[in-house]
Amino acid sequence: MSTGDLLDIDPQELQFPFELKKQISCSMQLRNKTNDSVAFKVKTTNPKKYCVRPNTGIVSPHSTSEITVTMQAQKEAPLDMQCKDKFLLQSAVVSAGATSTTDMFNKESGNRVEECKLRVTYIPPPQPPSPVREGSEEGSSPRASESVNGTVNSPNFNTASRPYVDSQDNSSEVKARISKLTLEKNSVIQQNNRLHQELELLRRESNKSPRGIPFIYVFLIGLVGIILGYLIKKA
Repeated sequence: MSTGDLLDIDPQELQFPFELKKQISCSMQLRNKTNDSVAFKVKTTNPKKYCVRPNTGIVSPHSTSEITVTMQAQKEAPLDMQCKDKFLLQSAVVSAGATSTTDMFNKESGNRVEECKLRVTYIPPPQPPSPVREGSEEGSSPRASESVNGTVNSPNFNTASRPYVDSQDNSSEVKARISKLTLEKNSVIQQNNRLHQELELLRRESNKSPRGIPFIYVFLIGLVGIILGYLIKKA
């Protein structure tokens, strides 16, 4: 808190949680510690960057007035987050019932003007709270519970075992399906080999017989071989 003869100013340093492209505000309290009415006026070295509401006013004896300072949205962050901007708060005693502060802060007219300089600093924006995991309380770890039959039921154990059980069931089903397809494939291969042997036997007999084998038999055997070959590739 900055203390003068007329006003107590809190805080004495304006702190802005800096964020790009966002308006940021902070406030300060002026407390009149005299028995007279005190007028105030706020000035800044960078008036285009800040908006002060109210920038002038009168504080009644032993009362408080609040001032809000708003920094306009900034497109670029300052180097090393350092700010050279400053504010000047002027205060002067005014007569009771005064409503205007015109020429109250003109030192050349002999008025007693008290001045207080305020610095501007940038601070990091507040961080969001870290999420709390479900099933656990803050500051304590989940405990295992014992059932009526004496077995221990741990939340972590149950959660970890469920994916393992599901994965085991899927693996057994896949193995059974692969085994079935393998048996079917072996059966088709055996049948195809048997047909090839019978076809070779018929060819040998046809070479010995002058009459030969009817064309329809050869065609049917070849057709069966093509079908079996297609089934083997599909399996």
